[in-house]
Amino acid sequence: MTSIGTGYDYAVSTYSPDGRVFQIEYASKAVDNSGTAIGIRAKDGVVFAVEKLAQSKLQVPGTNQRIQGVERHLGMATSGLLSDAKQLVTRARSDALNYRNSYSASIPVKTMAEQLGMFMHAYTIYSGARPYGCSVVLGGMDDEGPQLYMIDPSGSYWGYRGCASGKGKQVARTELEKLKFDELSARQAIKEATRIIYSAHDEAKDKEFELELVWISAETNGRFERVSKEMVAEAEAYTQALLNAEMDDDE
Repeated sequence: MTSIGTGYDYAVSTYSPDGRVFQIEYASKAVDNSGTAIGIRAKDGVVFAVEKLAQSKLQVPGTNQRIQGVERHLGMATSGLLSDAKQLVTRARSDALNYRNSYSASIPVKTMAEQLGMFMHAYTIYSGARPYGCSVVLGGMDDEGPQLYMIDPSGSYWGYRGCASGKGKQVARTELEKLKFDELSARQAIKEATRIIYSAHDEAKDKEFELELVWISAETNGRFERVSKEMVAEAEAYTQALLNAEMDDDE
């Protein structure tokens, strides 16, 4: 990506002659250079999966998590700059607490998406600020059932049945489009999410990665919970069996 027209990317409040805001595009580029994050809205819950690229062999597994809980019924996965993501998690938790204090109820998922989207958008309209260099996959369960949204660095958000961000998003989206979400249970979605993350990972170019899996479903009583090690191992075995079968067919 090249910035055609030097000087138009100095401030986020400046448009280029062809109507582009380069700093938002730079923030999106930071997302595209990050590990893949996907969300799946199944018939009875929501599943998050993240390809957390290892920055060093000395890094302790389980640290710097990219999937965080916001409320008991609500969580978010992020791609992009981890420091920016942590700031957004803090903001989301603060909004959730303020809503509970005001209305004595858990914040609806759509309301959280609206508030977080507006907060991220505010950093794209003032020259003294810069856009957040991350995208957010936000999901949970409320009175409307399972809900899934994705918010991009510009603050725009949409509701999804399945969504992906990060460097493997094109492959992930292609695989997500093949799923029958109305028939998919959250437990099955864990296996499919694992398969998609491994399919999107480029072993030739990318570093080793750690798989993060979280679900919010009827089986967890609508609560944000990390997927157990046993279920992760089962999902990885399922994925490996499919990959081996594909290799045999190619031969």
